[in-house]
Amino acid sequence: MKHIFLILSLVALLSVPLTLRAAERTKPNIVFIFSDDHAGQATGAYPSWLKSFIETQKVTPNIDRLAKDGVVFENSFCGNSICAPSRATILTGKHSYSNGVTRWQEFNGAQATFPKLLQKAGYQTAIVGKWHLVSQPTGFDFWRILPGQGAYYNPEFITPTGRQRIQGYVTEVITDTALEWLEKAHDATKPFLLMIHHKAPHRNWGPAPQYAKWLDDVTIPEPPTLFDDYTGRTPSAAKNEMEIGRHMTLKSDLKTDPAEFQKLGLTGKETVSWKYQRYMKDYLRCVKSVDDSVGRVRDHLKRTGLDQNTVVIYCSDQGFYLGEHGWFDKRWMYEESLRMPLIVSWPGVTKPGERPAQLVQNIDYAPTFVDMAGLAAPEEMQGVSLVPLLRGEKPANWRKSIYYHYYDCPSEHRVECHEGVRTEQYKLISFYRPGDWELYDLAKDPREMHSVHADPAYAEVLSQMKDELTQVKRQYGLPADPAK
Repeated sequence: MKHIFLILSLVALLSVPLTLRAAERTKPNIVFIFSDDHAGQATGAYPSWLKSFIETQKVTPNIDRLAKDGVVFENSFCGNSICAPSRATILTGKHSYSNGVTRWQEFNGAQATFPKLLQKAGYQTAIVGKWHLVSQPTGFDFWRILPGQGAYYNPEFITPTGRQRIQGYVTEVITDTALEWLEKAHDATKPFLLMIHHKAPHRNWGPAPQYAKWLDDVTIPEPPTLFDDYTGRTPSAAKNEMEIGRHMTLKSDLKTDPAEFQKLGLTGKETVSWKYQRYMKDYLRCVKSVDDSVGRVRDHLKRTGLDQNTVVIYCSDQGFYLGEHGWFDKRWMYEESLRMPLIVSWPGVTKPGERPAQLVQNIDYAPTFVDMAGLAAPEEMQGVSLVPLLRGEKPANWRKSIYYHYYDCPSEHRVECHEGVRTEQYKLISFYRPGDWELYDLAKDPREMHSVHADPAYAEVLSQMKDELTQVKRQYGLPADPAK
């Protein structure tokens, strides 16, 4: 009897690591495909004035297919519409002030990040592509990152052992490297996190050679607000330096010899329309290569059978202006740059075609990935897990507003520092250095052409929104004085 007891005890002890390894294998793999400045309206997944053109020209067929297979978040927002702060927020689940990256500055890699948490939980982790956080990545078993913004052609990469230049087009090189790691270096006994961070379609929009002439013979529709004159708002919008007509450079942005441009003899709105076509065609050519990458990654997952237990996420670090209000770039709290595309496919969990309307934000990404791995998020993370929404649930206590703060002023493009809150229907923006306020009723004015801040009919709404701003800042431990 004693011998039987000892044998059973040994079997039980030996089965523990086997059970743990089996549990690790059931944790979902995570592929996070992250582009730079890709506006949701430049996909077929989101409704916009450009949607029909995008679908007709097959600009994003792979991203659109991912959207049909998974969940599309209709109200997905960033907390600070600029590259480095958005990346720091995604890693930490914290707003810019709390994670220390309010503009382009060095990221403190000692703080808790979701890759480090997943790594400790048995995940093999890798990041390839744009990092843009000055410090070296932490929490990754493999990393190969672009220095700063990186180059579109024959890009150089920073690795743990030094710098390496790789011949080719940056989007394709990043995809090649990511798939090579997945095929050759990934330990098949472990779940993995693979972050594929594209440079494209960031300014100055260098397309792949095979797409250099694509779209040459078509005319891209113009947005309804291309010739916005900024009346109906505070002076802050009119002070900008990001107008396609006045501020887009011929040589760098539009790859055009100024002397040749002068021969066209264009004036006024003709110049804006001509520049818009040049800009948008190169922008969409860059997007086309990112879409190709999404297709290649999903094809690899299917071919290897990894697709059955792999979450695939597609998003961008913020939105972008595709001529709306006459602009390019981002930074503002207005809808086009505040919104982030966010598409998630999780086999066995998400239902194809679901479109949650809840307000979600990039502070939610880290808690979501941690939750996917079966872990509890650290208390310091300010976001909440999106897993319930991915399962089709409708939590009764979901947030009623999101907070935004842009800090990078004075800087290029002359966008004033501002903060604000957005609810389902209203948006309050405080340009706190000049002391200006804007309030928008998004149900009646979705393009944000007329602030109702001074309208007596909205006095009660204004008071409620100011209270909401105060409450949300208190919730996140942010200073009452936004200038601090």
